[in-house]
Amino acid sequence: MVILNMRPVYKIFFVFSVLLTISALVVAGVVWSKTGGSFLSADFRGGSVLELKFEKGRPSEAITIPDATVLASGDTNIIIRSRTITDEKRQEIITTLSAKHGPVTQQRFDNIGPIVGKELKTKSIQAVVILLAAIIIYISFVFRSMSRVLSPWALGIAAVFALLHDLIIPIGVFSLLGYYGIAEIGAVFVAAALTILGYSVSDTVVVFDRVRENVIRYGSKESFPELMHKSIMQTLTRSINTSMTTLLSLLAIFFFGGESIKYFALALIIGIVAGTYSSIFVASPIVVWWHQRRKKA
Repeated sequence: MVILNMRPVYKIFFVFSVLLTISALVVAGVVWSKTGGSFLSADFRGGSVLELKFEKGRPSEAITIPDATVLASGDTNIIIRSRTITDEKRQEIITTLSAKHGPVTQQRFDNIGPIVGKELKTKSIQAVVILLAAIIIYISFVFRSMSRVLSPWALGIAAVFALLHDLIIPIGVFSLLGYYGIAEIGAVFVAAALTILGYSVSDTVVVFDRVRENVIRYGSKESFPELMHKSIMQTLTRSINTSMTTLLSLLAIFFFGGESIKYFALALIIGIVAGTYSSIFVASPIVVWWHQRRKKA
């Protein structure tokens, strides 16, 4: 077993994290198969975004437009996302809503071609892949002094597995939200994902750095699994305090901020919680397994 030599709590939560990650992947896959990727925003699949303001206040009843997703924005606005909205269709929407709900003014109208959307999607994936590769190289270089105990590549790869956990869970949640027309995955989500990667790897590096210090301090006096546990306990308070202060700010943005950054904050909330968790219960058990495997070899 991967975490056979660690305490039971690590075994339980590591298995839970694996099941949670698989569940998020399954959810994203099922939603994709059912919707054909409609939860992706116009940034990625091309289309139109039209934002309108109701001068007398947004009506209380739900607004539906054929072949389009309608999202509330603030107290007076709605955002309409569709494959393509021609100028004629745009004017027709404004005229219809004005006749039914009072004066409506256009705040924003963007058209993104399918080629541009595809290019943005490709570059976003490339950015994430390049960042993950850079993290492996960086961590392996920084912790090369641990090579007598553990391959520094193990630390980099373990950190990336934890980061994948932190990415996949928000993707699963946002796929589900997209399925119900609540939120979409777009350029804002990619910005949040890259922020999550940076935040999470910082938390993981703190744990690894304390492991290095304890290996130097205690050497062979204690087993590596116990040194890992000791390192986690020594950094746990710091990790929780840092995460909680960040989460308080993000929760304030989510509940009281504007619609344009609401779901950016939600993605960060999910990612930071997952990142704090994965540094302890994903990256650390993988490192211990790698160490035990090297000893047996």
